Amino acid sequence: MDLEAMPAEAQNKSLAFRISSALRRDLVNGVFRAGDRLPSESTLTREYSVSRTVVREAIAILRADGLVEARKGAGVFALAAAPVVEQPFHDLTTERISSVIELLELRTVFEVEAAALAASRRSATQIEDIVEVHRIVGECLGSGAPTRDADFNFHMAIAQATQNRRFPEFLQLIRTGIIPRGDLQGSPPGARPKDYNQHLQQEHAMIVDAIIEGDPEAARAHMRAHLKGSLERYRALLRSQTSAHAEVRQ
Repeated sequence: MDLEAMPAEAQNKSLAFRISSALRRDLVNGVFRAGDRLPSESTLTREYSVSRTVVREAIAILRADGLVEARKGAGVFALAAAPVVEQPFHDLTTERISSVIELLELRTVFEVEAAALAASRRSATQIEDIVEVHRIVGECLGSGAPTRDADFNFHMAIAQATQNRRFPEFLQLIRTGIIPRGDLQGSPPGARPKDYNQHLQQEHAMIVDAIIEGDPEAARAHMRAHLKGSLERYRALLRSQTSAHAEVRQ
């Protein structure tokens, strides 16, 4: 929609956003440093050919974001950039076995209950989805293809069957490190450790059966066993690598 076709209030908000975006770029790029005075209200009204109301709205947007402060009788001044807050799970990596173990411990708490809820709440369509992704994991195993994405999709299908959108949201949040890489044990990148793959389809099958049967306790127990088995295999791998490093140092 053209600005001219907008109601006056909406038009002002659009212009204010454009001005605040331009000033924000200058602040981020260092055109204005902490303590610098921004152009005056009258200067901005001339530069952007807008009313004082629009300029004030633009400044209000920047103030709300903590980028500037207005000093009575002196003008508007740039503030120091706020420290970057690291996002949760920002450092997830499957390069380190210890990181994989940390995440598996968390998943054991989270996904055990997800499996139980899925068994209680799943729809017929969601059962079909779970069965289908389980089949795809089996195909990957049978052909020797990497199972990383297929395995994630299996766990995601279960999370979606909880009917609680926070479960799949959480899995997406930790996706970077959710499925340990096979090359931790010398397998091709993206594959799973060979000893893990020997158990994978059987463990998944037991979870699927419990969800189909609508048995929360069985689903909970089989998911716990599945993740606990993964955890123990990676703990064993960590112990063996630690021992190997100790021998090298001697």
